[in-house]
Amino acid sequence: MEYQPHEELKDSMQLPDQQNHGGHELFDAHEAISGLSAGLEQFLLYEQHIQDPELKTMLQQHKTFLTQLYNTIVETLQTGQEPAVKTQVYKMTQPNDVLYGMQPAQPKSPVQSVNELNDECVSGFMMGVLKSSASAFTTTAFETTNPVLRRVFADSIPNLIEMGYEVFLYQNKHQYYQVPQLKPQDMQSYITGFGPVQGTMPH
Repeated sequence: MEYQPHEELKDSMQLPDQQNHGGHELFDAHEAISGLSAGLEQFLLYEQHIQDPELKTMLQQHKTFLTQLYNTIVETLQTGQEPAVKTQVYKMTQPNDVLYGMQPAQPKSPVQSVNELNDECVSGFMMGVLKSSASAFTTTAFETTNPVLRRVFADSIPNLIEMGYEVFLYQNKHQYYQVPQLKPQDMQSYITGFGPVQGTMPH
């Protein structure tokens, strides 16, 4: 009897919804969820070292939002269905102003005591958690076969970016994250370094 490879392949539509996942997708999803969970646990450690009430409020808002996101992802993974609480939209509270230029500063080195952890350290840790999750969610969304789970991961990436940008603005405001600029003529050379492709508009 001639071997028919397609006879052994099961159509995913024949599987129960909670089994409608590919193996690679489950590995990536597990890694993304584990990273988000670890980030939430890290927030518990960071919170006790915050001096600035504004940063503490930001961390608490991020923690609340990310906890709901965690629950939404876990539910979607387990059911394969639309979650009870769909992906929310995070709205940052920081004003969208960036300070440009470099101020003289002492060279930095790692702190040597837990007592030395400060708001600059904590805001950097928060940024690290958000960057890591944004990368993991992006990788996962590319190869997720379940359409609902894929959409939850994909729709969550802009929220992680928004939270990360809010942390950046906070760091910049306090000169933890300084933003150098090029000389005006060099900047202009980069800005005008590309031109549009002609004749691409539909007729």
